[in-house]
Amino acid sequence: MVNVTVWNEYRHEKSDEEVRKVYPEGIHGQIASFLEASSFNVRTATLDEPEHGLTEEVLANTDVLVWWGHIAHKEVSDEIVERVHKKVLEGMGLVVLHSGHMSKIFMKLMGTSCDLKWREAEEKERLWVVNPSHPIVEGLGEYIELEKEEMYGEHFDIPIPDELIFISWFEGGNVFRSGCTYRRGNGKIFYFQPGHETYPTYYHEDIQKVIINGVKWCQPTTYRYPKYGHSEALEKIQPKGEC
Repeated sequence: MVNVTVWNEYRHEKSDEEVRKVYPEGIHGQIASFLEASSFNVRTATLDEPEHGLTEEVLANTDVLVWWGHIAHKEVSDEIVERVHKKVLEGMGLVVLHSGHMSKIFMKLMGTSCDLKWREAEEKERLWVVNPSHPIVEGLGEYIELEKEEMYGEHFDIPIPDELIFISWFEGGNVFRSGCTYRRGNGKIFYFQPGHETYPTYYHEDIQKVIINGVKWCQPTTYRYPKYGHSEALEKIQPKGEC
């Protein structure tokens, strides 16, 4: 069984009644609920827990980490970022959602500013599948349509994705690379844009399907992490000058 940890700042839900009405159990609670229903072994972690809930023990037992953040990126400890970064390089999967594009961990893994254009205007969003044979879009049609979402627009300052899965169109005319995959070390990363805190995006069946597929795709392989540093020769090396 795949072990999934869903991480969330859990700040909006405590301070904003509008968000609390949409996600009474927290955004992490809603995401955890549909992942559990898909037979993953799920735990949650939040910013204000000791070590942000991401202790060495928790990460040692996490195959895929799902990350949602927005207003408190700077409060995430650099020590925890280094810990998560190391785990990704060793093979842990990472699914980064919505405003997690500006999280310390995503920016560190990307090596760019990860900045973009944005607008809150309750616009229709249409996410077009541009890689229809990819496992992340299994079970979907040609596109996903959301009645309203926060607009994210190009230019999105990320490295060229290893695979581009979705391109979004917004009612106001902007487009956005809304589903991208990367590999860093032994780890696989999936960034997926929809999920503004005041909209019921994570109740949408197709959005849930994408995240479920994304977790499956990001899970580690059985390949062992390489040993780096000094390496003994496998064959006898003949000293130079000898015949």
